Amino acid sequence: MSAAMDTESTYSGYSHYSGHSKKAHRQGRDRHKSPRSKDGSRSEKSVTIQTPPAEPLLGNDASRAEEGQDDNWGETTTAITGTSEHSISQEDIARISKDLEDSVGLDCKRYLGLTVAAVLGLLVFLTPIAFILLPQILWRDDLEPCGTVCEGLFISVAFKLLILLIGTWALFFRQPKADLPRVFVFRALLLVLIFLFVFSYWLFYGVRILDSKDTNYQGIVQYAVSLVDALLFIHYLAIVLLELRQLQPMFTVKVVRSTDGESRYYSLGPLSIQRAALVVLENYYRDFTVYNPALLTASKSRAAKHMAGLKVYNVDGPGNNASGQSRAMIAAAARRRDSSHNELYYEEADHERRVRKRRARLVVAVEEAFTHIKRLQAEEQQKAPGEMMDPREAAQAIFPSMARALQKYLRTTRQQQYRSMESILQHLSFCITNNMTPKAFLERYLNPGPTLQYDRDRWFSKQWTLVSEEAVTSGLQDGVVFVLKCLDFSLVVNVKKIPFIKLSEEFIDPKSHKFVLRLQSETSV
Repeated sequence: MSAAMDTESTYSGYSHYSGHSKKAHRQGRDRHKSPRSKDGSRSEKSVTIQTPPAEPLLGNDASRAEEGQDDNWGETTTAITGTSEHSISQEDIARISKDLEDSVGLDCKRYLGLTVAAVLGLLVFLTPIAFILLPQILWRDDLEPCGTVCEGLFISVAFKLLILLIGTWALFFRQPKADLPRVFVFRALLLVLIFLFVFSYWLFYGVRILDSKDTNYQGIVQYAVSLVDALLFIHYLAIVLLELRQLQPMFTVKVVRSTDGESRYYSLGPLSIQRAALVVLENYYRDFTVYNPALLTASKSRAAKHMAGLKVYNVDGPGNNASGQSRAMIAAAARRRDSSHNELYYEEADHERRVRKRRARLVVAVEEAFTHIKRLQAEEQQKAPGEMMDPREAAQAIFPSMARALQKYLRTTRQQQYRSMESILQHLSFCITNNMTPKAFLERYLNPGPTLQYDRDRWFSKQWTLVSEEAVTSGLQDGVVFVLKCLDFSLVVNVKKIPFIKLSEEFIDPKSHKFVLRLQSETSV
């Protein structure tokens, strides 16, 4: 039990960091953001895409790790282990209030569009029923008898409205995946078309039927049937425009992450720029590895160390400008570049060696820990009721034996800011519950997975800004470039049109496959 407490206290560095490092991280982020606000001279249009607010996948309180963190952060940082589990600052209060205001505005905008669509849909479904019932209510005695024909038309209208209701629910009333900066053009055109169509039918019905009190009830019912048929055709048009039109690939987009250069290729149909950006973001969370700023600190520190060793002397006097000094430093750094590649080579080789060494230790520790667990069968549970444990207790029992090896491996691979002790315990109990092997447990930590695998608080990207020189409602074209920016990095998207392929046919007669054996004096035949 004491070993478990010692390991837990050692592992508490996963979720607590010093306030000084947080402040330095915020100041560095502010310095990184300041030059972006000076690009107002560019003729670009900037809009915002924000995904709907959602609860975190795991309820842990692990903090975000700093970029400039060294490999021994667990021993050098101050861990707060008092009774308080939550802390908040003035910056956090301001950020939370801003997020609440933004979420309220986005919710109002989203629900307003949904309300308008719901009201219009209710009007569409009630209109055919009103066309049939109003003559029965207002001038029932003057109507001509219809008989079996009207009854058959009633059944037809009922089933057509049911089909239309199901199709409308499946096509339009779905959970929104994101909040787009501009309206969807085709959806807005369909809503306008439906409104004008129903309004024209009501106008004709009021002038030709209500004012004159038409007694031909069969004609009135057929008029309602024609309205339902036209609505079914409009629904078919909506399926073609909203769903089928974008299925045929016409463009290939290359998505590059600006920080580490990771790239992916996707095929898209004839979409608008904002909907193409939404498709890119959906694939980004699934295909791209999670953004880890700690992996970028090695190259930055190496370049800073090389530049720090240079000294510039001004031999021309104080009147010389600073540009000459900068050129001298760049030239000196270029001369030292010949020896820097050796340092890079040995640093990478040493890092790979340490990763392989700690990976082997982690694999052995996890396999030994899993050997202490045995799933009890139904008849064995009755024999030793006092020794049984649930998956959570079993995970807490074997976790101390593997905690140190796992902690060292995560530090070496710069993954410690994404893995809290609570999340590891939950994953371990999940593997024990489903009778998974040690390799299945280690797969999450040995192979960096996509962004969706991690907690939402570790994504570093919740709100995106779409920057494009073209209007975001315009369609994709060959050579279009747009950028998706978030707080720490950006995704550069380059669009290329799939070329027109001309395929010809050449017929080969099967009887033309004839061969001759050539004999030479050196052959063994």
